[in-house]
Amino acid sequence: MAGQINILIVDDSAFMRLLLTDLLSKDSELNVIGSAVDGKEAVSMVKSLRPDIVLLDMNMGEYDGIYAVERIMASNPIPILILSSVGNSNLDTIFDALELGAVDYINKPQRGGSKVREIGAQLVSTVKRVARAKPKANKIERDGLNKLSHTFDTTANYHAIVIGASTGGPTAVEKVIMSLPANLNVPVLLGQHMPPNFIKSFAARLDFLSPLKVVVGKKGMIPKAGMVIISPGDTNMVVARDKNNTPKIGFSDEVYKEYNNPSINALMTSAASAYGDKTIGVLLTGMGKDGVRGMQAIKDAGGRTIAQDEASSVIYGMPKLAYETGAADTVLHIKEIGVYLVNCL
Repeated sequence: MAGQINILIVDDSAFMRLLLTDLLSKDSELNVIGSAVDGKEAVSMVKSLRPDIVLLDMNMGEYDGIYAVERIMASNPIPILILSSVGNSNLDTIFDALELGAVDYINKPQRGGSKVREIGAQLVSTVKRVARAKPKANKIERDGLNKLSHTFDTTANYHAIVIGASTGGPTAVEKVIMSLPANLNVPVLLGQHMPPNFIKSFAARLDFLSPLKVVVGKKGMIPKAGMVIISPGDTNMVVARDKNNTPKIGFSDEVYKEYNNPSINALMTSAASAYGDKTIGVLLTGMGKDGVRGMQAIKDAGGRTIAQDEASSVIYGMPKLAYETGAADTVLHIKEIGVYLVNCL
């Protein structure tokens, strides 16, 4: 059928390959064109079958998911969606795969086929979304880490940086955070679309890689210079001034139609109110509209807004809309954003 998304399934379990084929084939827009038992076979089949997307397990013996991601992205870059239970115990492997170029991840339930069927709808919708991505081949390197101190003026031009990201965001966020100086003179507030169980591990990873202090937001927390505060994945984080005019982290019960828990719009619009024209908004890769309204709020308050460019975005959805609607003042490659932020400060 014209317009179908062709899928290659990679899993060392014959039962799981059959189950996933059955689940995905029920949707008329999806077409499973092959299956592989490990990363080595996956690399070969990608070359011969040219699928639109690879659905990839991680634990597959000697030729595992990392083997497949690294070689597929080096020779035939296509969207890769990880479906693995490894995230139940070791999220670092998942983040490494994402950094190498995999687009997104779904946690495979540990209890057999019946549980996998329960995530069928999520799997189908995610396959369709990820298939639209334009993944980039990456090498895991830490050369961009900024361990140096920067000479700032006594008074910062801005008082807070607010970053929003979705699909493809973990790697993009990592690049921005790692490029910021150790003595950053403002706090960073981050909204990353990510399952709740990922957020804590993501914060720990960034905290390890960066000289900045990276934490998950808690009620009453005061954003301080050199601190990166990440929104929890099960609520909408906001920032507001208390009766003493001190900005503090809080959480909103409001439901945001663009995306909920965590909502980038919630975070950015609240930051615009709390920091006014001293706010910088940054919208990175991702599908949908979340963050566009928040960027506009920051711009309306007199702040500065930056969107990631198409060339470096895995999915050029949210930043594209921010640019097209005029909510973004500046469009930059991901490698330029950190330096630009420092220059703004």
